[in-house]
Amino acid sequence: MEVSGHGGSRVRVRLAPSPTGFVHIGNVLVALVDAAIARKFDGAFVIRIEDTDQKRFLEGAEQLIYDSLAWLGIEWQEGPDRGGPFAPYRQSERLPRYREVAEQLVAQGDAYRCWCSPERLDEMRKAQQAAKLPPKYDRLCLGKSETERQAFGGYTERSVIRLRMPDTGHTTFTDPIRGEMSFENALLDDRVLLKSDGFPTYNLAVVVDDHEMEITHAIRGEEWLPSTPAHLRVYEALAWTPPVIAHTPLLLNADRGKISKRKHPWANMRWFQEEGFLPEAVLNYLGNLIAFVPDADNPQQGVAQELFGFAEISEHFELGSVGPSGKVVDLDRLDWLNGQYIRRMTLDELARRVDPFMTAAGLDTGNPIFMGALALEQDRLKRLSEAPSVLSIFFREEVYAPEALVPKGVTPEGARQMLDGAISVCEGVAATGEWTAETLEAPFRDLAIALDLTTGKQRGQLFGVVRVASTGRTATPPLFDTMAILGAGTILKRLAHARLLLAGLGV
Repeated sequence: MEVSGHGGSRVRVRLAPSPTGFVHIGNVLVALVDAAIARKFDGAFVIRIEDTDQKRFLEGAEQLIYDSLAWLGIEWQEGPDRGGPFAPYRQSERLPRYREVAEQLVAQGDAYRCWCSPERLDEMRKAQQAAKLPPKYDRLCLGKSETERQAFGGYTERSVIRLRMPDTGHTTFTDPIRGEMSFENALLDDRVLLKSDGFPTYNLAVVVDDHEMEITHAIRGEEWLPSTPAHLRVYEALAWTPPVIAHTPLLLNADRGKISKRKHPWANMRWFQEEGFLPEAVLNYLGNLIAFVPDADNPQQGVAQELFGFAEISEHFELGSVGPSGKVVDLDRLDWLNGQYIRRMTLDELARRVDPFMTAAGLDTGNPIFMGALALEQDRLKRLSEAPSVLSIFFREEVYAPEALVPKGVTPEGARQMLDGAISVCEGVAATGEWTAETLEAPFRDLAIALDLTTGKQRGQLFGVVRVASTGRTATPPLFDTMAILGAGTILKRLAHARLLLAGLGV
């Protein structure tokens, strides 16, 4: 991996998001690559806010960027929120410098002013599309003064500055992830560098900022690959050394299609928090997409470690090993990973993590049975957000139809006999003062024998009736553990209610 730039200086990487909405998972993947490189080579990870698109600027979006990275435990050393030697780190605070560079490029003949109106540009693109020509500016304004340009149609006083691309040859560079990339210059557009409002476009600002902040590695998403020739042309015109430029692969949905903000809510990093994914698991999953971490306990070469943190990601990260192919986001795999982390938590830590979800659902984690119930369900949880629905049986009585008390293959009368027997067993155990899973199980098995329920299926039917009567559900954690946590008073009350429901069926 190439680890230096600008004459062998310290490695410096950056994330340059726009504060225009939610934090996209693709941006977070790039941030993880940046942070891994910075840590591996004792470099610096910089956050730079590209807020020059004033029409799309969203108040509060910048803070979302910081919050999302901090939630994952991704650390940065410089940025608008903490300063640094190359401040300011917001592009809107660096406007005079961009204008200065744009004017310099015009003076050198490497850029030119364009007075074409939006209407003319739209007509031009439609004509090119109809003629099946490459979409690019036709250079009507090139070499003309404003007075000369006014003689032609589609003029506007609000000019922009465009980069002049070469007419011949190729622009070639080596991307550590994709190998050698080459673009035919004759097909490339003269992109806008400075807009009519005086704000720079990404194509100018990214070059100026990366150079002046001494960025050695510009890591960005694949969608920016077509812009790279223009950026390299600006570097060349200014006689600046470009950084190593790499483009991470796209993240894809399960069908290997592009992620849609409308169809795939998980494109938004906040979704993972709201769904109860642990930051450790999300970081681990994203790390799986960009790094191979060998299993330290398995000497067999090529065996991957499944659970690991940022330290392992950075230690084993190789930019050239990321690969250009799109990475499928597999939520089932993430669920599995999340469940593994939940199982490894202490009960106290898990209780702390699920508390916001329980509170939002109106369930009191101060209830004395909460910790016991959580311990019973810990191995079943995949997401923290599942806790309220899974644990609600311990906090409130479920509503269910009387028919749920009658398993398949059992008559209502048979269910009544099972329930009456269960009530008798529970009253007897409660009278001993020893209400535990162990003290419940033995007499219930004796009840099965007394009712001549000798097969596993028949015993399952008995326990199914008791399970529905006790919890309102057909699937729960181990039945007797559940009954023990709920307590004798609650169980007897629920069994009595179930008996009344059965009476409504005429038995």
